[in-house]
Amino acid sequence: MSTGFPDGPVPEVPPGYRVAGHRITGPIGAGGWGAVYAAVRRRDGAPAAVKILPAARLAPGQCRQASELARREAEFSARAEHPRLIRTFATAVLRDPGRPGLDGAVVLVMERAERSLADLLAEGRAVPPAEGARLLAEVCEGLAHMHRHGWVHGDLKPANVLLMADGSVRLADFGLTAELDGTHAYVPPLGTLDHVPPEWWSERSGVRGVALRPSADVWAFGVLAHQVFAGGTHPFPGAAARARALAAQSYARGRERLRLDERVPGEWRALVADCLAADRTARPADAAALAARLPASAPVRRPWRRRGALAVAVAAVGALVCAATVAVLPGSPDGTGPGRPRAVPSGTPSGSPSGTLPGALPADADVPAALREPIARAARRCPEPEVTPVLLAAMLKAESGFDPKAARPETGEYGIAMWTPAVFNAWAQDGDLDGRKDYMSPPDAIISMGSYVCWLAQQFKRRGLTDDLPGLLAAGYRTSDKSVAEARGVPERVRPHVAKVEQYLAEYSR
Repeated sequence: MSTGFPDGPVPEVPPGYRVAGHRITGPIGAGGWGAVYAAVRRRDGAPAAVKILPAARLAPGQCRQASELARREAEFSARAEHPRLIRTFATAVLRDPGRPGLDGAVVLVMERAERSLADLLAEGRAVPPAEGARLLAEVCEGLAHMHRHGWVHGDLKPANVLLMADGSVRLADFGLTAELDGTHAYVPPLGTLDHVPPEWWSERSGVRGVALRPSADVWAFGVLAHQVFAGGTHPFPGAAARARALAAQSYARGRERLRLDERVPGEWRALVADCLAADRTARPADAAALAARLPASAPVRRPWRRRGALAVAVAAVGALVCAATVAVLPGSPDGTGPGRPRAVPSGTPSGSPSGTLPGALPADADVPAALREPIARAARRCPEPEVTPVLLAAMLKAESGFDPKAARPETGEYGIAMWTPAVFNAWAQDGDLDGRKDYMSPPDAIISMGSYVCWLAQQFKRRGLTDDLPGLLAAGYRTSDKSVAEARGVPERVRPHVAKVEQYLAEYSR
């Protein structure tokens, strides 16, 4: 799984190090994004967990995105109060010039759990049905509290379900939690690849982000329940998160039927299936509706602790400790029309499986070295298997010959991907993470191009246009999805251009 944050060593925090009124006692875990440490409160020895994200590891664009997520988590912790929600005690920015690796790092001091549900499932044994029912009932209890008070969690998964010393459940990681504005909330286009609902791929991303509804949490609850009863097995097949996300989308399009593991108890099967309804309106409306349908054999364990006041320094947060969050892949905006569509979710590279991406560029291809990474990244972000690095490279060569200063003034198209400025602004993404979206920047243009081509693939598949899809994508990019749909194939006027793309595609596929 990839967070989109840079790899490299995470600075070590020595035992005894003091952070926001707490003393570090030892490490809990680390990843590409940062680290979590065990700590105790200095005044009374109460246990805590400290998340640390070194700011030096983030590019400016990543810092801005992380800052917004940190603000969300801190704000939610300040306003929410329920025994099923993990508490954030404080946030702070470290100032320690003597330790360059830690100076400027952002920390969140939180309630410490014994382990997560992900840890429990990783043991490889099925959770006993009675215990699984209790855990899920407690998850539902926390989720129902959030929904009743107008919040959507947005990232429900086993790693974000924490188990305390007494075995009771706490929901955690509220970086994507958002407050409802009517029927919707809005969040950055991020989430966990194989726990977001099918409609996420088709949501339109505007200036406020991607629309989020309680039904997204209900879908994630269905996935979670299946994993609990089936020993960690996801309801949709696949060896990696990206493959499982593709399988869920195939199911949502009616190409596959839902197959629940036989270990899911009979009294839970109908509820899990309803949570995983492809049509969001067919799912239970929210967690309160879920709670009303829980089997009678699903008791809850009352938390032993008392709630205390939160001390959250929201204004001090400069970035988020963003554990195990991946980019949502681009999808299909609502509606169609002439020209290129008007919006698409942006994000960071997806958590695709390691190894060579299908359709990877051969080493001896004439693709400039500086363009290979953004081309591969653009392809990774798309759930459609036909959108490969080889296809995007062939399209770029046909469009501009890989010239970042290419121009067609007569049509108003510029840059390596030949965007018109107005259309680029509708699809623009910050591929080089410099804080700007510029159609003359090759990474920005390529990542934006990949998102649009991905959307085209989804549009054509919905319309049954699947023969020679690479050619259709090249034609759609040069004209529009509407032109291809009306011609039921490659429009005559762009056949020479499509032939060039197919020639380069064949060369790069050898």
